[in-house]
Amino acid sequence: MADVLLLHHAQGQTPGFLAFADALRAAGHTVHTPDLYGGESFATLDEGMAKARSIGFAALQEQGVAAAEGLPDATVYAGFSLGVMAAQRLAQTRPGAAGAVLLDSAIPLGEFAADWPAGVPLQVHGGEADEFFMDEGDVDAAREIVAAAGDGGELFTYAGCGHLFADASSQAFDAAAAALVQQRVLDLLARV
Repeated sequence: MADVLLLHHAQGQTPGFLAFADALRAAGHTVHTPDLYGGESFATLDEGMAKARSIGFAALQEQGVAAAEGLPDATVYAGFSLGVMAAQRLAQTRPGAAGAVLLDSAIPLGEFAADWPAGVPLQVHGGEADEFFMDEGDVDAAREIVAAAGDGGELFTYAGCGHLFADASSQAFDAAAAALVQQRVLDLLARV
């Protein structure tokens, strides 16, 4: 069974985010879900982004990275949207990473390290109707890092899905696509 560090999106630890973590736990994995907002969560992305801006994106990334302290080297780093910053950074720079799962976002290669680490499996999941993922360069970054990951890299896009579609409490929630994301993530975790 895998150790997973799962980092929340801008709306915080929403019920849907926590349900996703619980589904991984139910499959026998150890899932760590640090709360970077100190107990606050937000009903809308705009409210959550205002909170993230008030803390600072760099500070949130540092908190996410610090959350890995004390975890086994062979941890899978996963994040939803905002949480991808720290998850991807950890996967690329922390020795012994067991894998990475990036949901709704991807950061260009070179931001954290020049290449993707050899032997670290990667999944990127994004909605084809997600303006952030498709129109702001994330899908291009995803293609780049998946190519760099070689045979261990996978990019999955979901027709008609918007931002945070795998979070059951999100307005963009898509039950069928979310179930497929969950199964694909469980498949990756079973391989590490």
